[in-house]
Amino acid sequence: MPRVTFRSPLQEVSAEVAPGTNLLEAADACGAQVGHSCGGACACSTCHVWIRKGLESLSEQDDMEMDRLDLAYDVKPFSRLACQSKVADADVDVQITEESLKAYMDEDPATRKALEAEGKWPPRKFT
Repeated sequence: MPRVTFRSPLQEVSAEVAPGTNLLEAADACGAQVGHSCGGACACSTCHVWIRKGLESLSEQDDMEMDRLDLAYDVKPFSRLACQSKVADADVDVQITEESLKAYMDEDPATRKALEAEGKWPPRKFT
């Protein structure tokens, strides 16, 4: 089974998932902090991530995903929406964007407050 690894300034987590699993489901499986304000319905761009490894093994982008990515911040050639990107057989390395991490913290204020109390939010650097 392919392994999906998620990285942000706050965490690095991974999970083995079955082929056909989308990246948002993989994020939920390992506790990765990927925002998803619309619940994964391709109605927003808060699950915007950068694919650092394994881009060619993900499902192809359709017109709906490309239209939603037009709304995202700092889109790159290796940008994808986690809710629309299905894993094939290869490992995938995902960088959680600043946009997505901020959306996650807005969706989970308890986590944000705990990180603020520890001095870890907001992070100083996104890479």
